Amino acid sequence: KGKCPEDGWDESTIELFLHELAIMDSNNFLGNCGVGEREGRVASGLVARRHYRLIHGIGRSGDISAVQPKAAGSSLLNKLTNSVVLDVIKLAGVRTVTSCFVVPMATGMSLTLCFLTLRHKRPKAKYIIWPRIDQKSCFKSMITAGFEPVVIENVIEGDELRTDLEAVEAKIKALGGENILCVHSTTSCFAPRVPDRLEELAVICANYDIPHIVNNAYGVQSSKCMHLIQQGARVGRIDAFVQSLDKNFMVPVGGAIIAGFNESFIQEISKMYPGRASASPSLDVLITLLSLGTSGYKKLLKERKEMFSYLSSELKKLADNHNERLLDTPHNPISLAMSLKTLDETNDAAVTQLGSMLFTRQVSGARVVPCGSVQTVNNYTFKGFMSHTNDYPCAYLNAASAIGIKKQDVDVFLKRLDKCLKTFRKEAKQEKSINEISDANAATEQLED
Repeated sequence: KGKCPEDGWDESTIELFLHELAIMDSNNFLGNCGVGEREGRVASGLVARRHYRLIHGIGRSGDISAVQPKAAGSSLLNKLTNSVVLDVIKLAGVRTVTSCFVVPMATGMSLTLCFLTLRHKRPKAKYIIWPRIDQKSCFKSMITAGFEPVVIENVIEGDELRTDLEAVEAKIKALGGENILCVHSTTSCFAPRVPDRLEELAVICANYDIPHIVNNAYGVQSSKCMHLIQQGARVGRIDAFVQSLDKNFMVPVGGAIIAGFNESFIQEISKMYPGRASASPSLDVLITLLSLGTSGYKKLLKERKEMFSYLSSELKKLADNHNERLLDTPHNPISLAMSLKTLDETNDAAVTQLGSMLFTRQVSGARVVPCGSVQTVNNYTFKGFMSHTNDYPCAYLNAASAIGIKKQDVDVFLKRLDKCLKTFRKEAKQEKSINEISDANAATEQLED
């Protein structure tokens, strides 16, 4: 039926299935005589076994989704993977999605492919409207495609950074709709930035007849992010949304899913990909989804949501103990942020030092964001880089509850963070005592004089 099975298959069944696909490829035929330049020859048996002898890749020279006559098994693998992934995207919350395909590139390059496809539809366009998110790959995806990003600064509402809709609309009017390739919005992001106001942006795009591409990097695992996409497509315009395979399905880095609501446009994007492509990302995600089944994937989504609540409550307690606070970001369903005001006031370098301390203690993924850092990316200077705004009121630390996280990960992280913060407090007290003694000695010397 081309759908993800309800219950996951065992490994031996999956391997049998993959071997059956592989023997449909011509390079594995007994007595095959290949006289072309690409015959699926592999020098290493280890490499052949690693790929289950599915060597031909996917697509043909003119279309990544096309069927290869001499690689029926690999072609079937490609079709099935796209079908199963589409089923899971619907299960995750975007019910009306009509088409998708797995592309062997990570999110940034996949976004570039979308922009290049739009170039042919809007030849006069040179700008992309982009509500700011301080993540280099999505910024560079626009530059690489040859367009000029028009950065829309976020507005601070409470602790949250939200989309400035008025600024978006004003910029569209100022530049002229025909000169704008698309609006490039974001769902999944680091707190205190929260998902863009997708519904409102989708309505603006529909009103001005401007395409809308959504960076949904790790949003499949969040029912809230998927709901925003579904609603945006219902009330306005969303042309395509792009998500990472590794972040949402726990497979190696190197693949993404491009999905949308207009099948012909998604096919246009797939035809824009030049040449054949590696089958590895498709193979990885198909194996994973056959192994999990829909019940297994739903269980992972449920556990992630539970861990988000647990991380939130425990991080709040820790923040209170250190005279900090958990920033109030209710619209961000994956990432949390804890202020680092006391560290920032003590020592300018203390914030970045905390990040180093956590990393050397094997805490990965936590980000510390100091105030006022400046970075230039492709000749564009971002003030307050990593904080998604020029002047956020305080330094902070990020932690995320992403798919696959366990209670043990949260507990160990909190224990190590607590220890690091206590070290800073102890050093600050010692420094204060030394300063007080120095001041007292100086005062005594003055009296003696």
